[in-house]
Amino acid sequence: VPVEQQRRWFKRTFDHLLLIASSPEAGVAGVFLSSGWQIFREVPPEKKPYWSDCVLSFGTMTDAELKRFPQYKFGQAFTTIKCECPSYLPWLQKRLEKAGGIMIHEKVTDLAELGLRYDVIVNCSGLGSRELLGDEDVHPVRGQVLRVHAPWLQHFVRVADGHTYIYPGAGGVTLGGTRQADDWRLEVDAADSQAIFERCRRLEPSLGSARPLGEWVGLRPGRRNPRVERGHVRVHGRRVPVVHNYGHGGWGITLSWGTALDALDLVRQCLNERPPEARL
Repeated sequence: VPVEQQRRWFKRTFDHLLLIASSPEAGVAGVFLSSGWQIFREVPPEKKPYWSDCVLSFGTMTDAELKRFPQYKFGQAFTTIKCECPSYLPWLQKRLEKAGGIMIHEKVTDLAELGLRYDVIVNCSGLGSRELLGDEDVHPVRGQVLRVHAPWLQHFVRVADGHTYIYPGAGGVTLGGTRQADDWRLEVDAADSQAIFERCRRLEPSLGSARPLGEWVGLRPGRRNPRVERGHVRVHGRRVPVVHNYGHGGWGITLSWGTALDALDLVRQCLNERPPEARL
């Protein structure tokens, strides 16, 4: 995906979430501002990532800030947005239903089944697209995190490789993580938990007195590039348009609103191109 397109997806999502974080709904939606640091063991070739002018107050960490992390040579300080999915997703669902949307729970094994009932299909099946569409480019990336009670921590810390992070949140502090490609395990791995905790404690020694709250495992829908494009299925000789929007990997929330807006544009194109129905 071209960098400019990634930036557009990122900015449209950030701006959308910033509006929520600034609204009376922020607490219910689980969306709020979060400040902290991203740290590097070596100075990166590119010191300003493409998203640097999208977040708030982006800058290079000072020497005084880096002293907290003696094993790291470079860092970025900025304010971003924390989005807690256990609150955010139910909030989105309520918005959908209030706007007239209907939630139907059923198992779909072939998109053609939906083509009998709908004019346009939007496929956001994530990792399920591997089986539903036969897309072998999408694969699981196993993630495991811990949550601890450590209310004295107010700033996030993220190691640039994405394997170690400390994210303070509303219900505790999230410690992570793992990025295990092609690993389908949904069980908590005690060795992973121990390794995560030790890495995070090296960054923030006060975590040694934190109270454990829980452990979670999930599978990210990994793909070399997110798939945001049009396709179709044939149903009784009729072409039913399909808009795909999946394969975001660990960037699901980060790019979500931006890719959703692109998917919406594709849906509108499909509807505008529909042949007129015969009237007798």
